Amino acid sequence: MQDSHLTGELRMFRDAFRRFVAAEIVPYYAQWEEEGMVPRTLWEKAGAQGFLCPDVPEEYGGGGVRDFRYNAILIEEIARAGAMGVGFSVHSDMVVPYIRDHGDEAQKARWLPGMARGTLIGAVAMTEPNTGSDLAAIQTSAVRDGDSYVLNGQKTFISNGLLNDLVVVVARTGPDVGARGLSLIVVERGMPGYERGRRLEKLGLHAQDTAELFFHDVRVPVANRLGAENQGFRYLMHGLAQERLAIAVAAVAAAEAALEQTLAYTRQRTAFGQPIADFQNSRFRLAEMATEVELGRVFVDHCILLHNERRLTAEKAAMAKWWATAMQLRVVDGCLQLHGGYGYMLEYPIARAYRDARAQTIYGGANEIMKEVIGRALLRPPRRA
Repeated sequence: MQDSHLTGELRMFRDAFRRFVAAEIVPYYAQWEEEGMVPRTLWEKAGAQGFLCPDVPEEYGGGGVRDFRYNAILIEEIARAGAMGVGFSVHSDMVVPYIRDHGDEAQKARWLPGMARGTLIGAVAMTEPNTGSDLAAIQTSAVRDGDSYVLNGQKTFISNGLLNDLVVVVARTGPDVGARGLSLIVVERGMPGYERGRRLEKLGLHAQDTAELFFHDVRVPVANRLGAENQGFRYLMHGLAQERLAIAVAAVAAAEAALEQTLAYTRQRTAFGQPIADFQNSRFRLAEMATEVELGRVFVDHCILLHNERRLTAEKAAMAKWWATAMQLRVVDGCLQLHGGYGYMLEYPIARAYRDARAQTIYGGANEIMKEVIGRALLRPPRRA
């Protein structure tokens, strides 16, 4: 975030996490990319220092601060370090809120302390092989049988898919088709019939343990359902605004980092006897990208402040997500071009930034879906006074 939006306490928090990233993530990230997973010890170290779940109430072990600027700092510093495969944001910004906002006291006391400590890692399972962004078409079923649900189905593209200790599964509990009849059910590690599939080989984000999940007659206690039965779609629509904002925050920070790297490179790299930065084409391209990044920063910061005031609408979050991620792709592509052939070499950070950026316009709802959300809101009949 812009410094003007940060208090002294927020700056101290940012500096502390920046040191954590430099010491505990950056030196090992290339190894984790090769291994396809971040070690659990990193989660535990982050939890011990208060860098997970800042908005979980203190009585459940969290930071107790409902201020998304703290969450944004965590997202930004990881993105700026080029460590987008670290799944802290999925855990803290996308999974935890469903438990915090819709769980009962027993569920919160059972799961949130471990999630804040980093000893319980969370995931959320929405996407299925044949649904993509179409949540209303979900087929995974949870049939009530006494005090349990019997869960059957398959999920794919699940971040924290192998590491997770609990996963919030979106399943169909009612006979209604479409958006109605969905519920959120927490499946825990070790439940018979819950299987993790292969770690998916991806274009980028190699340190993220993205996986398929399978549910074969998994008996899940009804006590593991979050909120009311058949209200899952409503909960998702509320939660997806924050998820999309988090993606936008990462997009802007990653674009800023790519631009900073490129400014430094073009100053020191020479061609035809002069620095690349001295060519008019380079200056024009850098000017264009700097302007786009600044516009993205101002708008996303505005959305963060709206979110803190509980005024961030679904369509505004969709605007932030689609524009910031599309901007990120344009900027990273332009930065790689200014690196020339070296930009295509994986030893240069810009190559990884280019590779990792591509998923941003797809997950969290494809950008085409974001435009549909915005368009429908624009054409919605005005409310009568």
